[in-house]
Amino acid sequence: MELQVTRWKRYGHDRLYANLSDGTAAGWADVRTGDITVLRAEYRDDVIAVLTRHLQNLTKLVPSDRAPEAEARPMLPPLTPAYDLAVNPPGQSLRDLLAEFGPGLMERVVSRLLRRPTEWDSWRKGLAGERRVGAELNRLGGHGWRVLHSIPLANKVDIDHLLIGPGGVFSINTKHHHKKTVWVGDDSVKVDHGKPAPYARKSRAEAKRVVRVLERYCDFPVPVEPVLVFVGVTELKVVATQLSVRVYQERQVAALAPLSGVLTSDQVEQVYSIARHRQAWAQA
Repeated sequence: MELQVTRWKRYGHDRLYANLSDGTAAGWADVRTGDITVLRAEYRDDVIAVLTRHLQNLTKLVPSDRAPEAEARPMLPPLTPAYDLAVNPPGQSLRDLLAEFGPGLMERVVSRLLRRPTEWDSWRKGLAGERRVGAELNRLGGHGWRVLHSIPLANKVDIDHLLIGPGGVFSINTKHHHKKTVWVGDDSVKVDHGKPAPYARKSRAEAKRVVRVLERYCDFPVPVEPVLVFVGVTELKVVATQLSVRVYQERQVAALAPLSGVLTSDQVEQVYSIARHRQAWAQA
């Protein structure tokens, strides 16, 4: 079993973590004392062997009287399947809403017969849009990007998608407007020439929430850009000159693939390991 070892220095602690290939912690060692804690019993021998080797390779142990770091940061508990957001498929939050509050068979039949639009129709359309955008984003994995879907925040809202890679972090908001025209100005969006919608403002606010969460646990700046992706539209016209939100149609998100130079590969892995942890977002 090949385990990846990373060093964490947080809140006065200095530890070596032995992680599985998916980022799950299998065990950790205290650099100061040399004590090893096994978190996954089935990997006990491998954990002890790899951490012992890395402890021996360190030039010296950190002195026990070392002062706490100037900027104390919290630590997340070891990642477990119950906390792992990497398993969420696109649209998971909307699927949960439909499962809990969606209509029964008779309600669906009556709505169809009366051709009466319902809130459930909006949820289903949103779910279809998130699935389509999620499929496009998942294709970026071959370019060094990591993708998360349906990240739950406080107050029963969520982030549709989070893209993490060498070009930085992108908070992606999906809008499904089937066979509609969309006009995007500097600070407003109009669908079929209707009333201005606050999509851009909400996307910027969402990106700021992501920054607060990630930089709470990272010891380096984490730039986060907001992105609006429109699904199913017949025309997308962007006339903005000072818009701080990226705007794409679903097939255009591939334009993010070649971006680089913002995060190192180690930083990408660290940000991803934090972002996939449900508890990191509990109070976001």
